[in-house]
Amino acid sequence: MIANRLIALACAVAILGGCASGGPAPVEDRGGKVPEPRPVVPATVGVADKAGFHTVKKGDTLYSISLDYGQDYKDVAAWNYLENPNLIKVGQQLRVVPPEGAAPVAVARPVSSSGPVEMRGAAASSANTETFKREPKGGKQPWSEEALAKARQGETAARPAESKPAAATERPVEKPVEKPPVAGDDVDWMWPANGKLMTTYSDGGNKGIDIAGRIGDPVLAAAAGVVSYAGSGLRGYGNLVVLRHNANLLSVYAHNSKLLVKEKDTVAKGQKIAEIGSSDADSPRLHFEIRRQGKPGDPQKFLPAR
Repeated sequence: MIANRLIALACAVAILGGCASGGPAPVEDRGGKVPEPRPVVPATVGVADKAGFHTVKKGDTLYSISLDYGQDYKDVAAWNYLENPNLIKVGQQLRVVPPEGAAPVAVARPVSSSGPVEMRGAAASSANTETFKREPKGGKQPWSEEALAKARQGETAARPAESKPAAATERPVEKPVEKPPVAGDDVDWMWPANGKLMTTYSDGGNKGIDIAGRIGDPVLAAAAGVVSYAGSGLRGYGNLVVLRHNANLLSVYAHNSKLLVKEKDTVAKGQKIAEIGSSDADSPRLHFEIRRQGKPGDPQKFLPAR
């Protein structure tokens, strides 16, 4: 009986030992099969992060984007191959500066590489002409002193008078006259309407000034320029006119009741371009902005004091 108990106890110890020795092994095996975490790869900089590109956000229109960058919306559409300016999507990347680097690659290199080919052709043609002139008109003739003298006279007559190369004429090289860049302060400004000042410019708030008026009152061009935009495609501006005065400066006339100019029109300072209204506004007014390279500035710093 004691022997049976000892046998049972030995079996129990053997079972427990097997469980204890085999238990940790599966845990370690499972742990070894878990894949190692992948290294975190830093995000690459996209095209939208480069200077000269804009990523379309909710509420953006091609007109608003172009105005923010001081560009003509038709130019922006052309740079991005947009057939319909109204079809842009959130997240779309748009070029907002001219693709300056494309022109030299497309035009300059092929023209310069063709030069030597044309020169060789001209030289060959000249050589053939010279050879032809040396041959007698009637074909080859028997050699004689008289024939030799006539041939030499023919060469002298056919050979053009020697002239010095163009570089040896010593003409002074005329340098192109460089026009100075037009500064914003060189534009001759005037007030676009005669009404009272309702609101002033605030950095980060109102992008321009608001001038009170009655519906139908004249809106005048604050300076000479070209109509860059005329329409109602920009939310919050109503019937809008945008004038471009030089490469840097735009002026904006919003909330009009009637537009009297169209795109590409050239206007003079003081010309009537619209009539005051209340489109996208609570009351009749002219919202007026001056933008330098797309960024709005305080119009009162440009306009004469009154």
